[in-house]
Amino acid sequence: MRIFKSDTKLNISTTYLRPGFAFGGSCLPKDLRAILARARDHDLALPLLSTILESNELLVQRAVQLVHRLGSRKVGMLGLAFKVGTDDLRESPMVEVAERLLGKGIQLSIHDGDVKLAHLRGANKAFISMHIPHIEELLTDDLESVVRNYDVLIIGRSDPVYRTLPQIANGRHTIVDLVRLFEVPPTCFGKYMAIV
Repeated sequence: MRIFKSDTKLNISTTYLRPGFAFGGSCLPKDLRAILARARDHDLALPLLSTILESNELLVQRAVQLVHRLGSRKVGMLGLAFKVGTDDLRESPMVEVAERLLGKGIQLSIHDGDVKLAHLRGANKAFISMHIPHIEELLTDDLESVVRNYDVLIIGRSDPVYRTLPQIANGRHTIVDLVRLFEVPPTCFGKYMAIV
């Protein structure tokens, strides 16, 4: 995969060809549903496009099942917005993961340096209020507190700040890396799992 991604003529970013966790955001899921609806209106079959949302859902299910099977009732989630550099929570797969874990009775603490609840507006605020109404009780700015108090940590986005985990985590942590933040898993983690 490293060799495949090294092409710079056709591949303008190594991110595009890299397998990853479920996608989200305010545009891509909505646009895909619109394309599929338009295709149905014209009696067109788009088999590849019609399976993408199902595949996305399966990735979310797989992540939730993996974390649930670990048996921990306390989980730290690192990343909530659908990508780094935004506070957009609309259709973020991590919101879905959080909502399902909470539904299974798991106590969550969520860190996302880009999400400031006081700054959320409009559809973004309405979305998170509908899916996780008590988000203010779960969200924290203190990454070290999450690492210190939770044995299972889910990495939900490729935020550079999470690359500091090897310096602040210890051998008791189980890391569930949904975005393959670490090409080579650091040996300081108790257990390291990546699903993509």
